[in-house]
Amino acid sequence: MNYRVVIMLVCLVALSTVARDRRDFAQVGRYEQANMELNMQRNKGKRVVMMGNSITEHWVEMHPEFFRDNSLIGRGISGQTTQEMLVRFRTDVLNLKPKVVVILAGTNDIAENAGPYREDNTVGNIETMLILAKQAKLKVIVASVLPCDAYPWNRSVTAVADKVASLNLRLKTLAKKYKATYLDLFTPMVAENGSAMNAAYTNDGVHPNLAGYAVMEQVLMPVVKKMR
Repeated sequence: MNYRVVIMLVCLVALSTVARDRRDFAQVGRYEQANMELNMQRNKGKRVVMMGNSITEHWVEMHPEFFRDNSLIGRGISGQTTQEMLVRFRTDVLNLKPKVVVILAGTNDIAENAGPYREDNTVGNIETMLILAKQAKLKVIVASVLPCDAYPWNRSVTAVADKVASLNLRLKTLAKKYKATYLDLFTPMVAENGSAMNAAYTNDGVHPNLAGYAVMEQVLMPVVKKMR
């Protein structure tokens, strides 16, 4: 096979991948098989779904025992914004018929992963998730955005800490409005400067390491146990 043919094949594969991504921009199919398998199992009425982004996805990857031992269902997808999570909220949350859903979202919106950050849009997306969950009679935990003062992949985003603080304030108000539980993960994870994540709990300033997840687990589980 000559060089030009190889290049053409590589380009075709790349284009087909992009096309697939565009057809399923929210990656609704990501957990399709896992959801089918889960719904074939008996639902004992105590399912807890963790809806999120890379923070949730990495949590499952780095500490799978925590999810297995506590019967938590991880539905995080790296890089996702609240807009994308809202699109897959029915397939990855509602259709699983959980008792509790934990929504940990918003940092990628601030990071401008899907375009300019508009706080009202982010709050609106999470509010819609809350409305859908409440209509389905689910108990909801709205987690705060974790501390962050810069995104390594997008240094052009400014005033990150201020945006995190503002969004968290509105999420707390939103949780109260819909009688959901607001889970403050910011306070136990923040550094002494009050804005960045504690260096002991992260390797990149955005994602928790195992020590960071251990702190989050200590905050989360007492709340989950009360709601089950």
